[in-house]
Amino acid sequence: MISLAQLRLQLERSFSPLACECTLTGEHSLTVKLYHPVSGQVDLVVSGLNVTTLGSPEARQALIEELRYELESNTLRQCASQTSGNN
Repeated sequence: MISLAQLRLQLERSFSPLACECTLTGEHSLTVKLYHPVSGQVDLVVSGLNVTTLGSPEARQALIEELRYELESNTLRQCASQTSGNN
């Protein structure tokens, strides 16, 4: 199994320049937070990930792709909100 520090490092490399915080809550539940390291602005928080399913490189890559999708969706929603607020 991958350690939380290794997972965080892999996520930070994948989402640079964002920083990443990985927190284990409960027995196997993982929370991942992606944020701007300077401002602290949080771009994405995902909770309830089962850490036992992240043992293989393929599973971690699938997580990264899923987080990318969620991050992109959040960015699009934020842009849409800002655009509609300017009208």
